[in-house]
Amino acid sequence: MERLYALYKKKKKKVIGLMSGTSADGIDAALVEIEGYGPETRAELLVFCNFPYDEPTRREIFHLFDVSRSTVDLVCRMNFKLGRLFGNAAIRLCELAGVDISDVDLIGSHGQTVYHIPGEATLQIGEPCVIAEITGRTVVADFRVRDVAAGGHGAPLVPYAEYLLYRSDEVNRALLNIGGIANITVLPKSCSVEDITAFDTGPGNMVIDEIVLRGTGGSMKFDKDGAVASKGKVDERLIEFLKAHPYLKQRPPKTAGREIFGGGFVEEIIRKSLDLRIGFEDLVATVTYFTAYSIARACRDFLMPNHRIDEILISGGGAYNKTLVDMIRKELKGVEIRTFEDIGLNSDAKEAVAFAVLANETIGGVCNNVPGATGAGKRVILGKIII
Repeated sequence: MERLYALYKKKKKKVIGLMSGTSADGIDAALVEIEGYGPETRAELLVFCNFPYDEPTRREIFHLFDVSRSTVDLVCRMNFKLGRLFGNAAIRLCELAGVDISDVDLIGSHGQTVYHIPGEATLQIGEPCVIAEITGRTVVADFRVRDVAAGGHGAPLVPYAEYLLYRSDEVNRALLNIGGIANITVLPKSCSVEDITAFDTGPGNMVIDEIVLRGTGGSMKFDKDGAVASKGKVDERLIEFLKAHPYLKQRPPKTAGREIFGGGFVEEIIRKSLDLRIGFEDLVATVTYFTAYSIARACRDFLMPNHRIDEILISGGGAYNKTLVDMIRKELKGVEIRTFEDIGLNSDAKEAVAFAVLANETIGGVCNNVPGATGAGKRVILGKIII
């Protein structure tokens, strides 16, 4: 307890945030200097790096997503394997930063989501005890389960960190993160936690990436800069089918994952595209537009009736897809839309930074979920502490 109390009392901390998202392409690691708790929090990104999974590891992770192929022993082994990878990522990040791991005060790890049943159960792996053993640092992990226990969806969790870091007294700001799944957070100017609205809008890069992967026989894992989509034409027949997806009309709070927009959904799209004889470039353009449409529709249906949005800041891998960003701009005319890079920040680092901040709040004993986003019955302190 003395160790935890000393950590709590320390004015400035070096905190590592670790994150592997629904795309499961690697571990995002951010070293952040954090001062204060709650609304007084100040955070500065010192260094960020993505450590890609090798192909055998990525295949094993995708086996975990498939209920017809996943087994208890595989989940057990991968929990420890990912724990080692996460721990080693923290050490390698420090080497890149020229910082000794012993100078790091805290690690916050999201882990890798294996399965998510909104409002009922959720499972993230990447054993935090292994991370603590490898690094010798205090670790906060398994953030989502406490919110689910309190009646929430366990997601999205990043909005609390966004509130601490990006709220404004001058503009009504929305933060759109386009990872495998896209999620949006609205921070009205001068807002409190109770004023925040956030939810998953639907697919982000997940469907696009899978279509590109399958369409190129694995030679391309994603559509770099949206180059393939830019050469294609949106197929109106397929897009009308996609627009009818029930998730799009479901009211928040709501969360999505591979259980909804993963392999089964992609296979359905491919079957439909074959029946309609849609070419590869047109198919990529169509699913790219579907992501843009689902984001814009979520804004129009669930946000704009209650909030004026002055600007949208885009982060995540989707921020680098120029075709996707252009499509979003066309769908949401009149709203200023910029990427994190446009304002001097790092799109890729945002969620890893968020889990560093969430871990710091846990150490501070501060409630760090947003019931307005997750649907939880109350505010709670997220995460389990390993010392």
